[in-house]
Amino acid sequence: MERIQAALKKAREERDQTTPAAPAPTGQPPAETHERKPDPLVLQQSQWVGDCEALWKSVKGFNPSDRWLKRNRIFAFQSCEEAVPYDVMRTKVLHNMRKNKWSRLAITSPSLGAGKTMTSLNLAFSLARQSDLRIMLIELDMRRPSIFRTLGIKEPCQFSKALAGEAEPQDHMLRYGRNLIIAANQAPARNPAELLQSNRAAHAIDQIQAAFQPSIMIFDTAPLFAGDDTMAFLDQVDCALLMAEAEKSTTEEIDKSEQDLAARTNVLGVVLNKCRYLNRHEEYGKTYGY
Repeated sequence: MERIQAALKKAREERDQTTPAAPAPTGQPPAETHERKPDPLVLQQSQWVGDCEALWKSVKGFNPSDRWLKRNRIFAFQSCEEAVPYDVMRTKVLHNMRKNKWSRLAITSPSLGAGKTMTSLNLAFSLARQSDLRIMLIELDMRRPSIFRTLGIKEPCQFSKALAGEAEPQDHMLRYGRNLIIAANQAPARNPAELLQSNRAAHAIDQIQAAFQPSIMIFDTAPLFAGDDTMAFLDQVDCALLMAEAEKSTTEEIDKSEQDLAARTNVLGVVLNKCRYLNRHEEYGKTYGY
């Protein structure tokens, strides 16, 4: 965390050195300014310079094989027929997050097996195919972490240590390409609910966002009915996607999950996964251009 804090300190010093605007003449009210805040999801080329770019480059790169990714149903790293549903989701997510100036998205499900981790990874890879975005995917399902295994990561990686203040975040992150960082856990963490509710974890996430300046942070969180881990963290995000499993997630589970999410954050939508029966118009990308 020391390197991140040093980067933030340098950025503050540079801002303090900027020349203030000249005061208005005596007896006249100051002129109104209408400075437009930059869209957090639109990456300006100047943002890639200095400490922020150095931080991204300091994260160790990894390049899993295409065969391994496809074997684990991760398709959206490239444009293909199987990636189209995730590309459609990407567009809808971007539209809503830009409109509301949101940057933090949690993905969860009522119970185990709905495909939230697979969706988180595919959405992250799909977003990262837009070169003007910087994406961070952070695994917060620390009871049954699976990103490490799904991506075939070989390097030691335990991001829960960074949340607990026991390690530098960069040491437990991996960078795919130029603009996607993934923070995973190779083993379950102790007391994950208490960790996620701690001020230390919230401060760590804030520091990471301030230093790395990602366009979107995606959090792969634990199932809602698995404990209070996700509920403990929802105050830290702008919105959430709820994954439902076809033929398994019940209407009652989905309704209860939506209510619990809406009480703590904005519900971006419900995604039905593992659906074997689709109407013809719902089969995105079939034969068109592929």
